[in-house]
Amino acid sequence: MRTTGRYKIGTLVLESFALDGGAMFGSIPKAIWNKLIPSDEKNRIPMVTRVLFIEGPNNKILVDCGNGDKWSDKQRDIFEILPQIKKPVRELFGEIDTLILTHLHFDHAAGSVYQDATGVLRLSFPNATHILQSSNWERANAPGVRERASYLTDTVKELSAAKLELVEDGHQPFPGISLHRVDGHTRGLQWILIEDELETVAYPSDLIPTAHHINLPFVMGYDLCAETTMHEKEQFLLKASQNNWLVIFEHDYQTIGGRVRKEQDSKFIFVPEELGDLGLN
Repeated sequence: MRTTGRYKIGTLVLESFALDGGAMFGSIPKAIWNKLIPSDEKNRIPMVTRVLFIEGPNNKILVDCGNGDKWSDKQRDIFEILPQIKKPVRELFGEIDTLILTHLHFDHAAGSVYQDATGVLRLSFPNATHILQSSNWERANAPGVRERASYLTDTVKELSAAKLELVEDGHQPFPGISLHRVDGHTRGLQWILIEDELETVAYPSDLIPTAHHINLPFVMGYDLCAETTMHEKEQFLLKASQNNWLVIFEHDYQTIGGRVRKEQDSKFIFVPEELGDLGLN
């Protein structure tokens, strides 16, 4: 784990999965993106759910919790969901007191709920405070046609019984940890910043899902508004480059994270660092 100020920070890949490459790169031609991440025979590209684990003096914080395990065989085949850990996420870290959800799309939040031996849905972390942007909670409870398949009704319904803390942009749940709202991908996505005088770690979630999405025009077809995403991403990258943030990617199957540099032509480049996932089992 990496120590920054009062916190120890680690990453862990819960599952590998696959999504359509065209959807992940929007208007970018396949001739370009397929050289970066080659697709399979179904046009899918490999991805992961890389969650963030933060341990402080008196608390354990998990940021996002992956796809979970309540999937039919047909759904597993469509998304090629394959667990990368031997235990369910709810058993990995001991007692979690805080679960920060960047947003409630299934690949970030479905793991917050599981199905017990009798088929009943349960909260994975019933004693944890679940922190979410209030606008995303509203969106998840009334998604538009475009996003309806990304917000799982049973997950959202079960989360209504959780200890929910619905917050606004800039909220600081703990010293040195702040939550920042963006709306291009979905209304009320929040990215995470963990900072002190020595190091700052940023976890942009689906604002920048992989290192390849550093390129401003590389915007997902899943996003509600590509223009909004590009503006929000540019603002994030300017701050990341100016302040030398360590940026951790949630969905990149090859690259955990690194630094952003701004070139003289106003383009951003990414410089990877040698980082290691926790490797828990």
